[in-house]
Amino acid sequence: MSSLVDLQTKEERIQLLSKTIKPFGERVRQLPDGAFPYENFKDLQEIGYPALTVPKEDGGAGISLDELLTYQQIIAQADGSTALSIGWHMGIMKHLGESRPWSENVYTKVIKDVIENGALLNNAATEPATGSPTRGGKPETTAVKTDGGWIITGRKTFTTLSPILTYFVVSASIDGTDDVGNFLVKHDLEGVNVEETWDSIAMRGSGSHDLVLEEVRLDKEDLVEITSNQKRKTTGWLLHIPACYLGIAQAAQKDAVAFATSYSPNSIKGTISELPNVKQKLGDLELLLLESQYFLHAVAEKWDNSDEEIRNSMGPELGAVKLSVTNKAVQGVDLAMRVVGAQSLKLRNNFERYYRDVRAGLHNPPMDDMTIMQLADKSIREL
Repeated sequence: MSSLVDLQTKEERIQLLSKTIKPFGERVRQLPDGAFPYENFKDLQEIGYPALTVPKEDGGAGISLDELLTYQQIIAQADGSTALSIGWHMGIMKHLGESRPWSENVYTKVIKDVIENGALLNNAATEPATGSPTRGGKPETTAVKTDGGWIITGRKTFTTLSPILTYFVVSASIDGTDDVGNFLVKHDLEGVNVEETWDSIAMRGSGSHDLVLEEVRLDKEDLVEITSNQKRKTTGWLLHIPACYLGIAQAAQKDAVAFATSYSPNSIKGTISELPNVKQKLGDLELLLLESQYFLHAVAEKWDNSDEEIRNSMGPELGAVKLSVTNKAVQGVDLAMRVVGAQSLKLRNNFERYYRDVRAGLHNPPMDDMTIMQLADKSIREL
């Protein structure tokens, strides 16, 4: 099968990706509720998707943030859970390749695994007592130094992709110090267990279970980064989150338009798409999604074309994109369902999944309240 990494143009990649994701939605409908869609990720691995954001010099395609967001929207139109889940891996790989925070030895080992085997990686940072790491809570997961390396113990929640991750990047408090570090933990180590606790009504197929670490022994080099002495960096790759929810809303729009242009009750001539009240809703929906599309990709292009100094000042803009696009996506799915009417409430049809999944965006980082405070501070500084 062709690899996306080997294709030369964005158009060629879109064509192959679009062909690959066609069965995703139907598979999800056929799976038991909450089951993990293993085949979707296997298909993405077979076309080399996990390596797209790896830098060219390291064997990947080195795609831009803007290009990544386009692909994430395409996947989300087929299945939101798959898109959000793979998006974390894609964004982290992009960040690692650009920032190089790890030792060359560890980075090279992981990258080789991603390129050759489609290995997947995600952060494991959220804990029951601390909530989202963006709130600044110190991990209760602990790492104790030994002569040969580290022993790490703790529990992480919301560990998306946990059923098939090769690597977990686990945040832990380093015993005897005030430091917090990121530790690279391979899934097959003794004491590493995934406890299937995911019971959310949204993103049911994301496999965001608990990661349980019971005295897991790590090598010295598995402490890949000390994070407690670092200022929180601006991260453009988190735009994969609003891209996912925009994709879900775009899928809802397509289904609503298809319904409106084919449904013809015997009380009218033609289809309901010709009725002024339906046209109003479809027009409002198109406006919402156009605004989101332009805002998302304009800021992504700015990120791609900016130096580090400008990127570091873009936090409020990036947060504004996430807030605006995800909230408009929720409104968009609601409008699409109003077009379809009561039939949109049928259990286990596409709209049922769109309705549940799109709401998860309200609870992904950064949170709306933090973004509003950032924007307020920005306006005050710039007065």
